[in-house]
Amino acid sequence: MDNYESLEIERKYLESKLLELIKKIGNIPIANNKIMPFGWRKAAKGRTVWRIVEEVISQNLESKSKELGFDSVHPASSEVGVYDFKFCYGKSVESYVNIKSSVLGGRTNKDDISKAEKLIKFYRDNPNANLYIATFVIKFNPDMTIGLENCIVFPTAWIPDVYVNPSNNGNLQSSKYKNLKNAIKRTPQEFLELLIAENNIAKSKKLKNKNFF
Repeated sequence: MDNYESLEIERKYLESKLLELIKKIGNIPIANNKIMPFGWRKAAKGRTVWRIVEEVISQNLESKSKELGFDSVHPASSEVGVYDFKFCYGKSVESYVNIKSSVLGGRTNKDDISKAEKLIKFYRDNPNANLYIATFVIKFNPDMTIGLENCIVFPTAWIPDVYVNPSNNGNLQSSKYKNLKNAIKRTPQEFLELLIAENNIAKSKKLKNKNFF
């Protein structure tokens, strides 16, 4: 079994367990029609509710880890790192997951994944680690609950459109990390080399813009 095959097996396992988890969680109550009689209005945006939804997912994942079949699940010690939890199943090596949200039916944009510099440090410190993006698709229900509609797990190293935005705090951005048909299979080290190159381009552009003004 090659590295790509073993990673795909783990990716499918993780995705299946996160899909199982969101079924267990069900709809998440945020408000009610009594205190918000006109519904969501401008609040119907992912960033409005995401911190609460993320905490619900993280706490349920940690509390139900054995029930779901994981050997271990541990939340990240920092809120500003490149992953939100690490997990292990059937082996001694831990893998890492970065949780994201996407509104059902929303537009396709270049979304922030993580700060490029932090990703570079992560892969240098963990050269063989599997790091995934788990995108939870959310829906704003009329009864003021949030529905967890789907979960898509994508290996970070397989992002096809690797781009570091020089004007957005050096974030790695992607618009194609939610569709596995777009994936480009790479090893962590191949991805690291590409990310370093893109980050250098972004820093060069930022410097030129600074000097221009």
